[in-house]
Amino acid sequence: MKRAIKRRERDTIIQALRAGVVPKLGLQHIQVGRAAEIAELVKDIDRISEGGAAIRFIIGDYGSGKTFFLNLVRLIALEKGLVVMSADLAPDRRLHASGGQARGLYAEMARNLSTRTKPEGGAMASVVERFVSQANREAEEKDCPTGEVIRSRLEYFEEMTGGFEFAQVVHRYWDAFEAGDDDLKSSCLRWLRGEFATRTDARKALGVRTIVDDRNVYDHLKLMSAFVGAAGYKGLLVSLDEMVNLYKLTSSQARNSNYEQILRILNDVLQGTASHLGFLMGGTPDFLLNTRRGLYSYEALQSRLAENQFAREGLVDLSGPVIKLANLTPEDMHVLLENIRAVMQEPDRQIPDEALVSFMQHCANRVGEAYFKTPRNTVTAFVNLLSILEQNPGTNWADLIDNVDVAPDGGDDLSDILDEYEAGSSKEPIRVLEENDDLASFRL
Repeated sequence: MKRAIKRRERDTIIQALRAGVVPKLGLQHIQVGRAAEIAELVKDIDRISEGGAAIRFIIGDYGSGKTFFLNLVRLIALEKGLVVMSADLAPDRRLHASGGQARGLYAEMARNLSTRTKPEGGAMASVVERFVSQANREAEEKDCPTGEVIRSRLEYFEEMTGGFEFAQVVHRYWDAFEAGDDDLKSSCLRWLRGEFATRTDARKALGVRTIVDDRNVYDHLKLMSAFVGAAGYKGLLVSLDEMVNLYKLTSSQARNSNYEQILRILNDVLQGTASHLGFLMGGTPDFLLNTRRGLYSYEALQSRLAENQFAREGLVDLSGPVIKLANLTPEDMHVLLENIRAVMQEPDRQIPDEALVSFMQHCANRVGEAYFKTPRNTVTAFVNLLSILEQNPGTNWADLIDNVDVAPDGGDDLSDILDEYEAGSSKEPIRVLEENDDLASFRL
C-alpha cells in the first residue's frame, strides 16, 4: 500500500535534496538499502531503552549517505521513546576545548534536543515540564509538597558529577512555575542548555556556582540521560556528525585531547559504566583510519576500533563499534530514484521507468560507478531534472537527459590540511603537507 505523504514533508524533502543536504522529515518515503545496518542500530536502541549503553562510529565517504543514515536512526529512536540530542561538529564546536568550543557543542545539541512530539528540536522545556508535572501528580497522590517529591526523585543525582547543581536548577524551575516567574524559568532552561558563559551570571540568576563548560560536557550528557529517564523517557541518544572536523585540527595537542574524550566515552560504554545512553558519531574513512591524524593515530582507540580480522572476502561484522556503510547497489539507486519520483510527481504525471534507466546510464557514463556509491550529486541532478519537467509542461524528458551535468562527489578533499611541526626554538611552525610522509614537500 502506498504511504501517504504530507505536503510539508514533500516540500522539505524536495528542498533538502535539491540543496544536497538531508531532510529531517519524511525520510521513510525515500529510504532504500542498508537493512542490516539499520537492524543492528535498532538493537542498540533497544539496549539503551533497557538500561544499557551503545556507541557507534558511522563511517562512509563524502556523499555516501552518513547524514541520511544518522537522521534515519534518530527518527527510529524518537519513535521508540528516546530523547535525541544532535549536532554537527565545526571549528567552533568540538568535544574538548579550552575556549568555549565544547560548551558551544553542548549548547547546539541542547537546542536540537528532540522528542517524539517535538522531532525538530527545541524540546528541553517539554522534557522539564513533563518531569515536574509527573512530580506534581505524585505529590497530589501522596498529599505532600511537590518540591519534596522533586528532591526525592533527584536525590541520587548528588552522587554524580555536577548533579547537585543540576537538581537545584530543576527545583528552581518548579519554584518559578508555581510563582509564575517566566524570567526564572527561562534562566533555568538557559542553564540546562549550556547557554550561560560565566559562573557569575549563573550565580546571579539562579544561585548556582557551576555551569556547563568545556571541562564537564560529557558529565552533563550523563546527567541529561539520567534526567530524561526520570522524566519517563527510555534513554538519551547523542548523534554527532561531521567528526572529520577533529581530523582537520592543525594542533596535534587539540586533536589528542578530543580523542582522549572519545576514548573516555568509549570506555564508559564498553565497560558498562554508562546507562540509558547512546552515541552515534559520523565521519569519513580518513577520520577513522588515518594513522597520523585520525582515530587510529591514538593507539588506545586503534586497538578498540580495529576491524574484525575475520571480516574478509565479503564477510561482515556489524557487532563492533565501527559500522562502515556499504555502498548502494545500482538496484538500490534505481529504487531511490523511483521513491523520489513518487514524492515529486503525481502518479498520472510521472516520467516512465525508461527515463530512470536512461538517467542512470547517463550518470554512469559521466562519473562511472561513483554515481551510486556516493549518490548525493546524482540525487540533486535528478531532483533538478524533475523540477524542470514540473515547471515546464510539455517538455520531453529525453531532450534533457544529455544536458544533465553530474560531477563526482569529492566532498572536501582535505587538501588544505597541514601538519604542524615545531622546528627547534623557531616561533614559526613548519607546515608539512599531510599527504606526504617524506620531506619532499614542505612549506615554511
